[in-house]
Amino acid sequence: MIDYTGLNMWEVQEMDLDVYLFMVREAFIHYNTQTKEGREYLENCWRMKQTKPDRKALREKVGKGAAKYGG
Repeated sequence: MIDYTGLNMWEVQEMDLDVYLFMVREAFIHYNTQTKEGREYLENCWRMKQTKPDRKALREKVGKGAAKYGG
């Protein structure tokens, strides 16, 4: 996180907890976007957080038959 923000260790220690956690999150995302494997990991994390189905994508993948079953 120090590399990502450019702050020194003492400045990081003085951060409020919510700001620190936000910066750690942003640094984690930034560094994972640098590689193909990291981007795959982030996409899987996003996918696992979804609670509603993507009906359009399902219809494209499965076909129109899914629509008659309430899809």
